[in-house]
Amino acid sequence: MYQEEYERWAVAQLEDSDLNMELARIAGNDAEIKDRFAVALQFGTAGLRGVVGAGTNRMNVYVVRQATQGLANWVKTQGGSQTVAISYDSRIKSDVFARAAACVLAANGITVRLYDALMPVPALSFATRYYACNAGIMVTASHNPAKYNGYKAYGPDGCQMTDEAAGIVYAEIQKTDVLTGAKTMDFAAGVESGKIRFVEQACKDALYAAIEARSVRPGLCAKAGLKLVYSPLNGAGLVPVLHVLKDIGITDITVVPEQEYPNGYFTTCSYPNPEIFEALKLGLALAEKSGADLMLATDPDCDRVGIAVKCKDGSYELLSGNEVGVLLLDYICAGRIENGTMPQKAVAVKSIVSTPLADAVAKHYGVELRSVLTGFKWIGDQIAKLEAENEVERFLFGFEESYGYLAGPYVRDKDAIIGSMLICEMAAYYRSVGSSLKERLDEIYRQYGRYLNKVDSYEFPGLSGMDKMAAIMKNLRKNPPKEFAGIAVTKTVDYEKPEQTGLPAANVLIYHLENGACVVVRPSGTEPKIKTYFTTLGKDLAEAEAQKEALAAAVKPLLA
Repeated sequence: MYQEEYERWAVAQLEDSDLNMELARIAGNDAEIKDRFAVALQFGTAGLRGVVGAGTNRMNVYVVRQATQGLANWVKTQGGSQTVAISYDSRIKSDVFARAAACVLAANGITVRLYDALMPVPALSFATRYYACNAGIMVTASHNPAKYNGYKAYGPDGCQMTDEAAGIVYAEIQKTDVLTGAKTMDFAAGVESGKIRFVEQACKDALYAAIEARSVRPGLCAKAGLKLVYSPLNGAGLVPVLHVLKDIGITDITVVPEQEYPNGYFTTCSYPNPEIFEALKLGLALAEKSGADLMLATDPDCDRVGIAVKCKDGSYELLSGNEVGVLLLDYICAGRIENGTMPQKAVAVKSIVSTPLADAVAKHYGVELRSVLTGFKWIGDQIAKLEAENEVERFLFGFEESYGYLAGPYVRDKDAIIGSMLICEMAAYYRSVGSSLKERLDEIYRQYGRYLNKVDSYEFPGLSGMDKMAAIMKNLRKNPPKEFAGIAVTKTVDYEKPEQTGLPAANVLIYHLENGACVVVRPSGTEPKIKTYFTTLGKDLAEAEAQKEALAAAVKPLLA
């Protein structure tokens, strides 16, 4: 079957010469052909994600058109404005895929609002809401390695598409022949007809105004003298992040030159993820050389931000997403109470795999902290519920341990533009009072206890990877562990059982241990890996780390 599909592509003389060359190169190689054609990339709530190349199991202009035809079929049943917003990042062929999607929508009679240059995830979410669109498309593979690209679909609320809508779109995709089934038209003709329009400057300005309005201490940065090193990791963050930082008065910014401009090959870091040291290496070297107070990096689609802070001895320490999330929650709460701008019955939201230290901080400030499933759309869902009750201003802050933050309801996805702004403002504030981010974090640990949160990942590549992951999760449910490293499991929460959690079903297991530690096992929704999350609490860092290592050693055989 896959050989037949390969032959169909091979004789089709595709318009993309890269695909024709790849198809010719793999002729006669059964394993290569099978990898590309045995299955199709599946469209879900995270959209599509895969290696760029030829075949149904790859990201290419034909798979993008097929997906967009499925989306168009759904949009046509929705009434409303019959408009879709599109943005894209710096990845290989992102601009090509964005225009291909625009051409399919236009051919289906749907109006497109397309950014005229690469812009990040929050800009797409904002434009979807600004133009009252039926849907949004973001062409990105987030922080995956350079060979990947992807296609994220958004609903009219600017949140990633719901399971129900994604299911309908997927059914429509399956009815659409990948090579010939999508309607399309010439891009220039789409622009000329008025069906393809560019996002206006007014929309961009409104996004920047909405972000800057969430400043906790307006005017502080202009006189604080913060010295910053920034890396957009060759992605979409350069223009919007610098725009907002300069607007709030931060001018001493050194951009990492090798990572400044868009480059989908990410030649300076094979994995452009601000969660890992290698991606921040050049920025750290520059920070050490210049004596910067702070180094920050945003990922290619600019929805995550990672930071390194200066310590008293002049060295730099990378902070985890949990630590930055807790620092931001603490800073926003304290600052808003001090300024009299704290909303009544304030609400913060975090994912179930994020640190319980946030619960303690929220309780201290009298803020309701809600825990939701992993995936920022669930944080967006909480904002939507507040909005439906005409109480959206109660939403204060949301975060995930994977370096995603949002303060304010102006978009419904994580936003590294506002994350960068508030991190810099927070650093400037502590600098202005003779302290630092590192010192404030140490104070928080002294106040609430030395929490440690670590994530390990186990990869399962290849066509059989997903089956192996499913078998591991099934076995954990069939034979639930009674202890880890000699510490008894006191409670197991299975998120596949909504009656236990009050949340929608999810493939997550959480083990609460006798000593207060916690182990979470969760397959990734976007990559072939199982993630394990460890929370330990010790009298100091060494004790918390020793607990984590013992737990990780106990978990490893279960995931082999």
